[in-house]
Amino acid sequence: MDRVLVVDDEEGIRTFIAEAISSQTLQVTLAADGRAGAEHLAKRNFHLMITDLKMPEMDGMDLLRLAKNEQPEMEVIVLTAHATVETAIEAMKSGAFDYLKKPLSGPDELRLLVGRALERRRLKDDRQRQSGLGLEHQTMVARDPAMLAVVEQLKKVAPTDATVLITGESGTGKELAARRIHLESRR
Repeated sequence: MDRVLVVDDEEGIRTFIAEAISSQTLQVTLAADGRAGAEHLAKRNFHLMITDLKMPEMDGMDLLRLAKNEQPEMEVIVLTAHATVETAIEAMKSGAFDYLKKPLSGPDELRLLVGRALERRRLKDDRQRQSGLGLEHQTMVARDPAMLAVVEQLKKVAPTDATVLITGESGTGKELAARRIHLESRR
């Protein structure tokens, strides 16, 4: 279940956001200002934070920097009624996923953006999990006859001392093929 922290000093906005994004796959936590948001961040990890920019106690930009410092993998969406080019640039440079101007066009826009932010977070988590696996745990999965032929060629060439050149488009698995050859080689 994805955890989302919504921080806004206007109760109506907090409620609107919570109702707009609520689903069975999201757990939404509400905070009335930046200081309360910081307290929630100190207690648990979140996948996404949606924060207002102008708030008492601690503004959204300070909260964004704190959040990215404490939970760098968390995505952050900044909302504001006081949008300027300067604050948008500052938010994006500080690590915000996106920057939206209030009032929002409707709940669909927010749901779409939340979905994209959470998908990005999942992709980052998957990539981090993959890079944390040892080489021996990374496998090539092939069902297509053409790919099965490639896997067979890799098995044949791996035990030899031959130099191998692997070419192909980005994202086709060249690195996995090279790792497989390395694992199965004598070197």
